[in-house]
Amino acid sequence: MELTPAAADLVRQLREAHGPLMFHQSGGCCDGSAPMCYQDGEFRTGDSDVLLASLAVEGVAERVPFWMSRSQFEVWAHTRLIVDVVAGRGSGFSLEAPEGVRFLIRSRLVGG
Repeated sequence: MELTPAAADLVRQLREAHGPLMFHQSGGCCDGSAPMCYQDGEFRTGDSDVLLASLAVEGVAERVPFWMSRSQFEVWAHTRLIVDVVAGRGSGFSLEAPEGVRFLIRSRLVGG
């Protein structure tokens, strides 16, 4: 799992404004299929979630946990996930929404 340079820049900006962060990627439709960024601990994870990665972001003191619903993880188990940022408004629950951008997952198949 990796972040594009634009996504890393946005994570640094959000960390400065909101403190430690976390991501959660559900398997829902529409905005539910986009990674949501929250203050760390604001989104409750449980047995139906998998800690996919702890992202090291240059300029951010702590790693940023990236959680994914187990059902979505099973679908994407053989892909390399890349967190990117695109213009446009996503969910009102994700911290980047007021910035006029939204996080987006891009993927590549790995292995064979």
